[in-house]
Amino acid sequence: MANTSIGMDTLEVSVERQQGRRAFFRAALGAAAVGSGAFLVSQAAQAQTLSEFDVLNFALNLEYLEANFYYYAVYGQAIPVSATGGTGNAGAATGGKQVTFSDRIIAEMAREIAEDELNHVLFLRRQLGDRAVAQPTIDLSVSSTSAFSKAAQAATLIPTTASFDPYASDLNFLYGAFLFEDVGVTAYKGSSALITTPAYIDAAAGILAAEAYHAGMIRTTIDQMGSMPGLKASTVRGDTELVSTARDSLDGPSDLDQGVAYVTSNAGDTSNIAPTDTNGLAFSRSAGQVLNIVYLTNAEATAGGFFPAGVNGAIRSSINNA
Repeated sequence: MANTSIGMDTLEVSVERQQGRRAFFRAALGAAAVGSGAFLVSQAAQAQTLSEFDVLNFALNLEYLEANFYYYAVYGQAIPVSATGGTGNAGAATGGKQVTFSDRIIAEMAREIAEDELNHVLFLRRQLGDRAVAQPTIDLSVSSTSAFSKAAQAATLIPTTASFDPYASDLNFLYGAFLFEDVGVTAYKGSSALITTPAYIDAAAGILAAEAYHAGMIRTTIDQMGSMPGLKASTVRGDTELVSTARDSLDGPSDLDQGVAYVTSNAGDTSNIAPTDTNGLAFSRSAGQVLNIVYLTNAEATAGGFFPAGVNGAIRSSINNA
């Protein structure tokens, strides 16, 4: 696979246009959202009013999403029904398909992540016992109105009436994985302040580390794809910048998200495999910010995007970032 990079001029233009693009992405993804919220809590309020079980159940919702995406991609089916029961509104994960991988390494990576994500689901369910929430309805389909397509449309990867199929090729699969993995890492990092029991801290740290490994593998593999036919930007790196900017348009005014391209005055145009701050630390998102992204809205909402009926549990509303 070729490994090319976006030129410095391209990146500088991208930075200059970033604010304008984000305004567009906010409007486009906001239009794709479904439902409105009635349960809105700040990070500080969460620490005071939510239990650690609520935080773990929020994580479980996200693991249901990730596990089903990878399980479909690798095995052509959703995760076992035996791993989906619990409290709240139970639903199915539908619309996924098996990927016919052309690259053996990507296929093996996908299989490893699929098994890890299912094990995360099973582990959290064991920790929660009868408090575990059921798997909610999850949209993993590929029509022009699906969550994947709406995200790709808003990122301008495809036209506004087109469909995006994350199961159609190795690269499409990597784009789908890129959408989820970075968000998972920031979600666990953001939840760390809400967990105080040592056993649960250890569990969350273990899952965070695994998700960070996954994200690093996905970002590295994407960067190695280089320049390929049919890309919106000139390179795959450029496409990740579009997705990153779209995510950043949803989770608030701060410029948190980072694509795979990175520019500094000293290093020039280099890979950005680990998205960190100036201290080399991974950044955080609150639960509300995470839901902004998976609901595909910058508004306060309790459903939408990949969770058409919302997530289960006490933490279920995104934040109003409009």
